[in-house]
Amino acid sequence: MLKRLLGPVLLGSGLCALSMPEVGCVGNIGDKGASSSEPAPQVTEDALMAAVSGVRRLTTDEYDNVLEDLLGDDTRSSALLLPTDVKDPFDNDYTTQKVSQALIESAEALATAASARLLSDPSKRDVVVGCKPTGPDDEDCLRHFIATFGRKALRRPLEPEEIDRYALTRDLAVEGADFYVGVDAVLRAFLQHPEFLYRVEVGTPVAGEAGLYRLTSAEVATRLSFFLWGSTPDAWLLDLADADRLQTVEQIRSAALQALGDPRARRRVGRFHALWLGYETLPFDPMMATAMQTETEALLERVIFDEQLPYSEVFLSKETFVSDELAQHYGLTPGGSSKPGWTDYGDSGRRGILSHGTFLSNGAKFGDTSPTVRGLIVRMKLLCQEIGNPPAGVDVDKPLEATETAVCKIEKQAAHAQGGCAGCHDLMDPIGFGLENYDAQGVYRTHDVGLPECTIEGAGEVAGIGTFRGPAELAELLTGNDQFNRCVATQLYRFAVGRTEMDDVDEKFIDALMERAGSTDYRFDDLILEYITHDGFRYRREGGAK
Repeated sequence: MLKRLLGPVLLGSGLCALSMPEVGCVGNIGDKGASSSEPAPQVTEDALMAAVSGVRRLTTDEYDNVLEDLLGDDTRSSALLLPTDVKDPFDNDYTTQKVSQALIESAEALATAASARLLSDPSKRDVVVGCKPTGPDDEDCLRHFIATFGRKALRRPLEPEEIDRYALTRDLAVEGADFYVGVDAVLRAFLQHPEFLYRVEVGTPVAGEAGLYRLTSAEVATRLSFFLWGSTPDAWLLDLADADRLQTVEQIRSAALQALGDPRARRRVGRFHALWLGYETLPFDPMMATAMQTETEALLERVIFDEQLPYSEVFLSKETFVSDELAQHYGLTPGGSSKPGWTDYGDSGRRGILSHGTFLSNGAKFGDTSPTVRGLIVRMKLLCQEIGNPPAGVDVDKPLEATETAVCKIEKQAAHAQGGCAGCHDLMDPIGFGLENYDAQGVYRTHDVGLPECTIEGAGEVAGIGTFRGPAELAELLTGNDQFNRCVATQLYRFAVGRTEMDDVDEKFIDALMERAGSTDYRFDDLILEYITHDGFRYRREGGAK
């Protein structure tokens, strides 16, 4: 019955282009409010740096966030059914997202379950519905719910004919002698709608600039909220969009500042770092993993939000947020409390996030650490450098074996990194050995595992940048380096646009972003604002357009 009434708006239909990475055939999906009848104003050079905009499906994290914001539903169970998000390192690369029958079935199951949970809780149900029905046939209340909830779910006002179509569910309510049977049908339809599950940007063509489109205020609101919150726009942001007050730099900056003051912005910034630096999940005891993630979250919030310090302090902080148990784990002087508190690193050789167990968990392999993998992480994630794949026939999943002349790890690694392998290993291994005094849980050590005769020197080098010993000195090297700081901007940009591969226009945007933010002594919140208030943020570019 639901499919007969609302079939054209369900996920299974109207998806002629959603399997494509860039906007193409979209029918009437996502183009409400877009206008092509009026010529766009003269664009700036910055607007020509707009990113290619693809059709982006909600990630499992975003889906869960949206359900929580729309329905008060905190079950966070979408990962059990939705396709697994590819993480490289971020989870929102639209070029990896595909439409499938499994997605359609999963969306239906999730919608059905979410609606059932809401309707089983009268207090939550009444808040979401927003009116008290006089009976099963109360069409005014049903239409009020359709218009208000639909605006939130689809992130735009509904057209009158759309409301009329959804209002046909009144027949289901009358037939079932229950007003909320109709509400259930509407909820399930919205939660399967392509515009709910996907973010489709259409915009207005810019006269004289082939392939360039100016976003509507509704599209800007959605782009802003998902970037800063990982969720759907709030009512105040939708109100600004409805009034077309998200078209100037000043208007967007004001909205962005308000959005950054929301607690969800802290969560989103934390998630960016967790995905980027690889600590979203940790292979430790749950209590230890939680303590380490709390330590890192506290540092990010202190530097970025609470004290608004230069971003370099995330890497150079002389204090960390630990309980006595975690302090002892790291070899620091306990503060005398079972609750976490700020503790001075002292002369431990530690500073900032690179000393946290969250970051040092990178490279765990064969019950030990891999200097090669740790070096690769620094090169790829912190310097945005590409390292080639190992030669065919090299088994990277086989531990290095000791020989008569190579017993210690550094000797075995040197014997392995010979010939054609040397070029890449020379870029990675010296970095990893500079962190080798710290095991995969961040514990300080002086020798190889089980080999007290194999003393760890702890000397490292980032070729082309400098030498170091331990995470504190590595942090000093990196934060003073333009390549590292440009990589931070690059990773933020990738996270924002939902695409890992960069083209020449993207690189030009990042150059402009760094010039506006300043190369080294910038704040992270300022970097975010510089991105949002760049003219390119208000436009989209078709793939291939220059």
